Amino acid sequence: MGRTMVLWAPDWPIIAIEMSASTPAAVLDKGQVLACSQAARAEGVRRGMRRRDAQSRCPGLVLHDYNADADARAFETVLTAIEELSPGVAPLRPGLCAINVPSRFYGGEAEAAAIIAERLVRLGVWDVRAGIADGLFAAEQAARRALAQDSLVISAGGSAQFLRDLPIDALDDALGAPPASAAGGLVGLLRRMGLLTLGDFASLPPADVHTRFGSHGELLHRMARGLNPQPISRRRVPPEFEATLVLEPPLDLVEPIAFSLRRTAEAFVTDLAGHGLVCTTVLIEVDTDGSLATSRRWMHPRWFGATDLIDRVRWQLQAEGAIRAPVDAVRLIPEVTEPLGDHADSLFGGGPDERVERGVARVQSIVGHESVMSVSVQGGRGPGERRLLAPWGERPVASRPSGLPWPGSLPPPAPATVYTEPQQAMVVGETGQAIGVTGRGMVTGEPARFRAAVGQDWQPVASWAGPWPIDDQWWDEVAARRIARFQVVGVDGSAYLMIVEGGHWWIEAKYD
Repeated sequence: MGRTMVLWAPDWPIIAIEMSASTPAAVLDKGQVLACSQAARAEGVRRGMRRRDAQSRCPGLVLHDYNADADARAFETVLTAIEELSPGVAPLRPGLCAINVPSRFYGGEAEAAAIIAERLVRLGVWDVRAGIADGLFAAEQAARRALAQDSLVISAGGSAQFLRDLPIDALDDALGAPPASAAGGLVGLLRRMGLLTLGDFASLPPADVHTRFGSHGELLHRMARGLNPQPISRRRVPPEFEATLVLEPPLDLVEPIAFSLRRTAEAFVTDLAGHGLVCTTVLIEVDTDGSLATSRRWMHPRWFGATDLIDRVRWQLQAEGAIRAPVDAVRLIPEVTEPLGDHADSLFGGGPDERVERGVARVQSIVGHESVMSVSVQGGRGPGERRLLAPWGERPVASRPSGLPWPGSLPPPAPATVYTEPQQAMVVGETGQAIGVTGRGMVTGEPARFRAAVGQDWQPVASWAGPWPIDDQWWDEVAARRIARFQVVGVDGSAYLMIVEGGHWWIEAKYD
């Protein structure tokens, strides 16, 4: 089997929050110190200390709460940097990863570790250590005993000899097991049995270990003997889907450029489909004279096909003032990819009409991205609040979830026409008195006549429903509103959704 290199960044939670080693800082998890900087360690702060004890040792200690997700996201940058030098990295946990040693490419095992460490230091990881051995466990223990910015290489076949004198507590590091877990309990039992080193544990017969400690104990026993119980699980390098068309010689006419792009666009879509993906957002970059001339992000309500991509490039090139010199390169960069199954047609079709999509997208390219909007429904009480607009091709993001109860919302049916700005109206009783709503939500009289707009004739009320009072944002003096909604139907059959606020009537929407 190949040799294994483990890269370890001590105090990774401190590095992840971008704290300097000279700053006394600590990361707390459940009230205890999970990691601390070198400066804090020099003041006596140790892992496992409680907050109060750590602050008593170092009054100027800067404390941060542990965030596992932020830890993992920050380590993703490290994994990407390592993959640029040696593909197939296996993340063990944030701050610890393993790779197969690329010794032949870099001239030796120690040389490969030095090049990777140098790359990570430039990335901001100010303390990284490498261990190289025959197995994963031995390589991790070597990394934990290496000097800062250095590596410890265990010769081939020497893992068992290296592990022999290590304390039995080293098994706590196996598989990232915390002391309170099953591995920690087994370590404590081995210590009470007088097995203080890994060599003592490794000298036990394997059959007896399996009988006494089970399969988990047998796994740790093989680690203590320097055997590699399982190969490292390397992650796949994300595929690169960017497609580039290089034009030699450069072209200055739109149609020849679009014709030349067809094969590149088809390969772009086919490559994505081969991985079960489709592109819903693409960034198109056009170069002239060796530099970027225009860049635009295009979104699709479904997904981009080759014809869609060619159309977007054509429209982008036809934009006024976009191209002032011959084009020498066009790049298609997928910014958002999604599984093909989420966008495929059903057995009986039902997908959107592609001709409609192309027509709307063409209009959007002419009048502007924000000028063509799609409408959907979100949560809210009034029809204006429930309307959600988004530029065509973008997925609308609702600010108010539609699944909530929304007390005071209108009962069905919903009005067909919602006015952008409410229109002034008037509602009076039988004797012409103004109709309003009291603070307790009671109507001051029976609506008898209404006027739908200033200057129109009065119309008798055939029927009405309401009120639906709403005391909205009562906690905010500026944004607070007290309104009541009514449904009013005239004798001519016209139906309106009206609101009364502060004694004034407005028409908010109309029913068809």
